[in-house]
Amino acid sequence: MIRQIRVIAAADVPADRGRLVFADGRTIALFKVDGAIHALDDSCPHAGSSLAGGKLDGAFIQCPGHGLTFDVRTGQMRGVAGLCAKTYPVQVVDGEVTVGIECDEPAAPGGQTGQ
Repeated sequence: MIRQIRVIAAADVPADRGRLVFADGRTIALFKVDGAIHALDDSCPHAGSSLAGGKLDGAFIQCPGHGLTFDVRTGQMRGVAGLCAKTYPVQVVDGEVTVGIECDEPAAPGGQTGQ
């Protein structure tokens, strides 16, 4: 089950760099590309550097640790198949950004999740 968590106002996500947010114990990097907001796990899959602090070039974020670049829309490493940053689904509703976080909570009897 995916739970939508409000993280920030859409107006607070810059168009020229990443924005670090926290959701359900996770650090997430938000990026605005062509007006759409995208979310990646903030930790580079290569060596763990913060992607939010990287250089944004169009739809690609360059990891400040070793220079690898990832497409913020898909998480895929640029150029060759290889490392992939975890992506999260994003919704913008009434000017607020929510990020979809996978819940590990098992379903209660009758198909409902516990509260």
